[in-house]
Amino acid sequence: MSMQWLLAKAPGFQSLPEADRAAIFNFTFLWSLFEAQVMGNFARADLICTKVDEWRNAGTLDADQYAPELTYFRQRYFANGAFTHHFPHLHLRPADQPGVVQSVLDGSNNDPRDRLLTVLMIVWRFRNNLFHGEKWAYQLHGQLLNFTHANVVLMRLLEKHGQLAA
Repeated sequence: MSMQWLLAKAPGFQSLPEADRAAIFNFTFLWSLFEAQVMGNFARADLICTKVDEWRNAGTLDADQYAPELTYFRQRYFANGAFTHHFPHLHLRPADQPGVVQSVLDGSNNDPRDRLLTVLMIVWRFRNNLFHGEKWAYQLHGQLLNFTHANVVLMRLLEKHGQLAA
C-alpha cells in the first residue's frame, strides 16, 4: 500500500530504478539499526566523533577496512585539485567537522581516525539530507552509489561494534 502511494505521489519516485529504491530503503533500516546498536539510540555529529575516538583509543578503529568507500567519496567530492559540484550538497554543518572532512577528501590528511570520521560524517550527511528532505530536491536521482557505499559502511560497523545475533 505505501509503496503504491509513493510510486503515485512522491516526486520522481516512480522513475527511480528498483536498485536505487532498494538501496535507499536498505539505508533507512541500516541507519536505524546502527543508531540503536552502535550509537545508543542517539546519533549526533559530536557523538559520532566521540565514538570514533573511543574506537581509536581501544585499538578497534580498523580504518583501512573502509578504504574502498573513502576512495569513492574522494573521487565524488574532490577531483582535478578542487572540490566537485557534489561537495556543497553534503551541507556540512560546523559540528560535522568540515575541516577534517575537507582535508581527508583532498588527500592532505590520511590519519586513520580522521579517515573513518570522514566516511562516517558523509554517511551522517546522507542520513540528514535524506530524512530532512534535501535529497528530494533532485528527486533522489543519482544516489545509488552513494547509498550502496553508505550501506557497506553501516554493515561493517554493525558487524564490528553492534550487538547482532550470531
